[in-house]
Amino acid sequence: MAADFLLYGSYGYTGRLIAERARELGLSPLLAGRDARQLEAQAAELGLPHRAFALDDAAALDAALGETPVVLHAAGPFSRTARPMVEACLRTGAHYLDITGEIGVFEMAAAQDAKARAAGVMLLPGAGFDVVPSDCLAAHLKRRLPSATSLTLAFMGTGGVSRGTLTTMAESAGEGGAVRRGGRITRVPAAYRSMEVDFGRGPVTVTTIPWGDVSTAYHSTGIPDIQVYTRVPRRQVRMMRATRRLGWLLGSAPVQRMMKRSIARGPAGPTPEQRARGLSLLWGMAVDADGRAAVSRLRTPEGYTLTARTSVEAVRRVLAGEAPAGFQTPSRAYGPDWILQFDGVQREDVE
Repeated sequence: MAADFLLYGSYGYTGRLIAERARELGLSPLLAGRDARQLEAQAAELGLPHRAFALDDAAALDAALGETPVVLHAAGPFSRTARPMVEACLRTGAHYLDITGEIGVFEMAAAQDAKARAAGVMLLPGAGFDVVPSDCLAAHLKRRLPSATSLTLAFMGTGGVSRGTLTTMAESAGEGGAVRRGGRITRVPAAYRSMEVDFGRGPVTVTTIPWGDVSTAYHSTGIPDIQVYTRVPRRQVRMMRATRRLGWLLGSAPVQRMMKRSIARGPAGPTPEQRARGLSLLWGMAVDADGRAAVSRLRTPEGYTLTARTSVEAVRRVLAGEAPAGFQTPSRAYGPDWILQFDGVQREDVE
């Protein structure tokens, strides 16, 4: 069976949702990853081709990419896995998509812009909940207030968290926070600031986190000062602030092993019922030097459900020839209103 695209990490929690969504829409991904046993079982279930290889096997990776025009990379933590896949795409001419939310991965891809343009390759990390809705919201706010000099984004969601997301969080637990100041990404303490935001249901306390938009919103809008917040339970905020003193310990090998063993014992991710009941709420405010402000809100389906929809739609667009070369963000590639095409998405401008 000929494959439409390569889906690496297809048997992970989010990878499975993506594979199922692709199948629903008539696409045939080439399922790929390191674990041959899991791939064989998944391929038999979905009736799809599969290929087992590790990312450090450059020959096998290049051969797989040579069979498809685009890869959707779903195997995190992307801080370890994105670079070899990006480099392989630049070698083979395949377009690159992933579902990361990691600032370092976005900046790594942005640094490859010139090479990607020369190769005619699109690099579009963050094609899922991280960061399609928030990036489109940022670009919409810039459109509403072209003179904006600062951007604040916030989000909250219900439904639960996958093992992959928790593993990424564990690996970065001791690194603190990040904001953008004067166009530069700046490290700040964990849980740097808190504020109240109205997502449309009354005020909610949110706290800063080093979310991907600290990188991508700047590339999308040029706004030099950016902060991202999310709703975090008070107990977790206290734990985040404690990492300011204990970051060295959280990054140690014994503690990392302990945290990852605990994560592995938990559920793979939200159940279908939890995802169906869940939703995501986003809020953004752009302000200019004269104090003028624009505020907008966005409501979307639950994050993992939305990730499957947006990432597969990005693949469909690439297959249709919509793949501008170079490093792209979702809104730069497909416009601020791209998020509005998905079922269950509503945007509101707050006057």
